[in-house]
Amino acid sequence: MKPRHLLTLIASVTFAVSLPAQKPLPASTQELLATSDLLNTPTQKDIADISSKTKCGDEKAQYWLALINSQGRLFPKNQDAAGEWMLRSAQQGYAAAQEGMGGIYLSAEGIRPRDNSEAQRWFGLAATQGYAEAQFWLGTGYEQGWFGQKDYDQALRWLREAAQQGLPNAQFCLGQMYEDGEGVPASEVIAAQWYRKAADHVPSYLGGVFDAVIQLVYMYRDGRLPRDDVDAYMWFAIVGSWSDPPSDEEITEISRRMTQAEIVEAQRRAEDWIKRLTFQQQSVQAAVAKEKP
Repeated sequence: MKPRHLLTLIASVTFAVSLPAQKPLPASTQELLATSDLLNTPTQKDIADISSKTKCGDEKAQYWLALINSQGRLFPKNQDAAGEWMLRSAQQGYAAAQEGMGGIYLSAEGIRPRDNSEAQRWFGLAATQGYAEAQFWLGTGYEQGWFGQKDYDQALRWLREAAQQGLPNAQFCLGQMYEDGEGVPASEVIAAQWYRKAADHVPSYLGGVFDAVIQLVYMYRDGRLPRDDVDAYMWFAIVGSWSDPPSDEEITEISRRMTQAEIVEAQRRAEDWIKRLTFQQQSVQAAVAKEKP
């Protein structure tokens, strides 16, 4: 199995970013991104407001206080306190905190030793609430054998649940399972379909997006997909634009067998993809900034 580039995402605030052009992200992922930015630079007043709400048993405030303790921005990092606040929130049924407890047990943070069965239980509680990140981790755990023997049926079930919500990490992992023939008949064509779904997301640093773009380039470069020079050129150009300075090494060869009209179309598609990505990432940042206290 190829190595996975997994992004550790943190949890939830009632906020959704509209992504009309490229594929929408799950509501949980949009909330995670918003929370990450909102808590990136908390003030003393923010901490006081959150602490006040925790005294009233507010599960979201408890979750936020767990994140603040784990980050150690305004006061020393305290993983034990983070775990206690995370647990209080999770016990009230808050899905983001349940997913967080799964991560704590999986990574042995604070006073809690690694306990894969507890991680499975907490991921399962959040996954059944439709929380995409928990579905992804649950599916990955079954695929990797973290919870005992590998169970590809359960892995496919939960990865599909997350992928159908639009989680790029899950879409990328499904692509890998089809490419490698894990629990399904091997099919590079179906794998590429999932990679394309993962690639068409913003922000580009989300787990699965960059990996999916790179994988599509590899598959076209190695001749493992039906020939489509325009699509291949587009992905080569996108990857080339990410290097500094930009690189056109991969597209030089493919352009030799393309007509000028095909090259123009491929360049148009690549430029459109890059512009949409840049515009929407700026829109996400602007929308999050308005939500800050």
